[in-house]
Amino acid sequence: MSGKALNIGDQFPNFEALTSVGKIDLYDWMSDSWAILFSHPADFTPVCTTELARVGSLVPEFVKRGVKPIALSCDSVESHKGWIEDIKSYGKLQSFDYPIIADDKRELALKLNMLDKDELNAAGIPLTCRAVFVIDNKKKLRLSILYPATTGRNFDEILRVIDSLQLTENKKVATPANWKPGGTCMVLPTVSAGDVPKLFPAGVETIAVPSGKGYLRTTPQP
Repeated sequence: MSGKALNIGDQFPNFEALTSVGKIDLYDWMSDSWAILFSHPADFTPVCTTELARVGSLVPEFVKRGVKPIALSCDSVESHKGWIEDIKSYGKLQSFDYPIIADDKRELALKLNMLDKDELNAAGIPLTCRAVFVIDNKKKLRLSILYPATTGRNFDEILRVIDSLQLTENKKVATPANWKPGGTCMVLPTVSAGDVPKLFPAGVETIAVPSGKGYLRTTPQP
């Protein structure tokens, strides 16, 4: 049986697991940081190798945002350690600076609903899909994305979403379609006209629409 589906805002379940860097307790490992937990179907596979190499190259960007990456697949620690050398070679990485969880009994994959019933290994057992969970420093789930095994993830997009999550957590704004850091933001509808001057000293522009409703308010990124 699979575990309970996780929704955005839910407390992310803690767990202990063996990894490529030893046994960890998720909450202790995260400490006061955010985390991105991402699963992949199998070690020594082509798309997964490109993904983990890309995350390896982006570790400084995650660190800059106070986010710790951690990967997971249904393979052993020994398998992970052997594969890491291939990842480093492919990605031209001097080091591999984040752990890979060994979930060879599929306990976490079941608990976190990570299995892809359409992708089976040679024994006919479901592989893990390409799941992405972004967990904040309060251990709350802030983002959940499921990709099929055949589609590699865009980790630049995931960084963009983290930037949006961290910005909008503290500022009364939302980020519009295709927003990038430094771009124009939308003022939340809950912000009253009286509060605009003190919250947005750079000014707010209201965009006219046929309905006449003044809900489209933009401001430079706070």
